[in-house]
Amino acid sequence: MMNKKAEAFETYLEERFINVFELTEVHDNLNTCVFKSRIAVDGQNLTTLVILDSSIYGMIRIMVAEKALNENNEQRMRKTIDDLNASYKMFKYYFAQDGSIVLDICLLEQAGTTDGNMIYTVLDVAIKHLEKEYKNIMKNIWS
Repeated sequence: MMNKKAEAFETYLEERFINVFELTEVHDNLNTCVFKSRIAVDGQNLTTLVILDSSIYGMIRIMVAEKALNENNEQRMRKTIDDLNASYKMFKYYFAQDGSIVLDICLLEQAGTTDGNMIYTVLDVAIKHLEKEYKNIMKNIWS
């Protein structure tokens, strides 16, 4: 069963004829729904998820770089990610178990509803942020 925040976001998308998301319902105790899309940054299409459940939280998750962490760049990359986390309040980067770089943005929402305009505003801010930082992140992965 889809949660009320996901229903509200789905209605927001339908009313604005936005059809760039693929919806997956996760059958868990919070009725989690995942809206999957991609954003273009520096010629790359980054998987982007809007995760909405029955809690007061929502999440925007952007898969920044797959399997980016290795023994040759670990020290440099950990410093890069620490610096980004210290510089930007709303963004939290981390390394997934496979060494991929993930960017999470937590959304605090009223129970049972979501603000589609706010989600799109946050996505826009994230895109602008990545347009500024992505090249440096990739440079540090490969140098």
